[in-house]
Amino acid sequence: MNNVLTSSWAGVSALFIFVTAYIFVVFEERIHLRKSKPVVIGGCLMWLVIGVFEAIHGNSHSHEFVEELIAEIGALFFFLFVAMTYINTLEERNVFKALRTWLLNKGWGFRKLFWATGGITFLLSPMADNMTSALLMATVALTVSGGNKRFIVLSFINIVVAANAGGAWSPFGDITTLMVWTAGRIQTNEFIYLVVPSIINWWVTAAIMHPFVPNEKPPEINENVKMKPGAKVVIALGVSTISTAVSFHQFLHLPPFMGMMLGLGILMAFGYYLKRQGQRDYLTKRSGNNSQDQHFDIFRKIEGVEFDTLLFFFGVLTAVGCLQYIGYLAIASEVIYGQMGFTVSNILIGLLSAIVDNIPIMYAVLKMNPAMGLDQWLLITLTAGTGGSLLSIGSAAGVAVMGVDRNNYTFMNHLKWVPAVALGYFLSIGAWYFMTTTLR
Repeated sequence: MNNVLTSSWAGVSALFIFVTAYIFVVFEERIHLRKSKPVVIGGCLMWLVIGVFEAIHGNSHSHEFVEELIAEIGALFFFLFVAMTYINTLEERNVFKALRTWLLNKGWGFRKLFWATGGITFLLSPMADNMTSALLMATVALTVSGGNKRFIVLSFINIVVAANAGGAWSPFGDITTLMVWTAGRIQTNEFIYLVVPSIINWWVTAAIMHPFVPNEKPPEINENVKMKPGAKVVIALGVSTISTAVSFHQFLHLPPFMGMMLGLGILMAFGYYLKRQGQRDYLTKRSGNNSQDQHFDIFRKIEGVEFDTLLFFFGVLTAVGCLQYIGYLAIASEVIYGQMGFTVSNILIGLLSAIVDNIPIMYAVLKMNPAMGLDQWLLITLTAGTGGSLLSIGSAAGVAVMGVDRNNYTFMNHLKWVPAVALGYFLSIGAWYFMTTTLR
């Protein structure tokens, strides 16, 4: 059936729709059209075309395929939904603002702040995801910059590289690592092989940029923000929720999103506890700021979930799944992996992720399902996660940081440092080679 579809009008039309939708995604910043809109329309239209084709020819094979596809998408969708809800709750409890205050009050110079913001981003992104970590620390860097353009540009690039590198060695650091993990290609404990390559990926680039960071001190800033009541409990719940998701997947062989949803339920129950304890009165007595004292409502945190990202995720996976059903991914797999070999192909795919979003790339690779060993799945996870650092638009972290200061951190300013980022990229691949020697 797939051989028939690849050369049919339906297959060609679906491919055209996919390319058209992705062109809109690429030019999102210029046309100001949210990326989720074209891919949701495109993904559904692609299946509409396939459905019409099969109805004409009296076939109905696509129904079962779509049911399996939506089950896979739904599992990832709910996992991300819970993670985003926890991030929003932590932000509302002033956890991230308190972290920023702590850093601002250290009185460090630009060079120490350069390494501190990069280091914290690298350690935070495996838990909070790379985009959130980059956005948070870029805000901190901008706050302490005093308008120093050189520091802003270098620290922002450093933060983007650190966020992507840090997210590559954790199942929860990026959507691509999450997909590989839930697909069972890499187990939780096996991500340890990527720690050293990820560190090298970030550290090499940062070390090259270090001499160019201004050797000055920023203007003093006095800020005092404390975490709201219950913040530490939410942190503990977040950590335990991740542990539960890992346990569901690793020991019980259940979908990890079930563990995440259990954690969401507990967070909702804790939200009820906060509300019953009179959160507003508690804050009013201590802060005296009635305008900001509101009852904790978990559903307000759910409302704040970035649905543009989730719907983009749905649209992309729906569209790529359609390409798989038609048979185009099998052809692409033969061309890419059959002719160039696994290592070269995975390195090039990582470079491609600087131009094309790494989510559809990784999902396409998973659907191609090349006969790769663990070492090669680790490589594609590393390259797809860190290759986006080469360009400011190559990753969600980079796009988010661009929005923090569009005047100073631009595409061209990032492009000037591509050689430094590329050196870190290729040296991390070298580290991967030595770290996975026993796996080959």
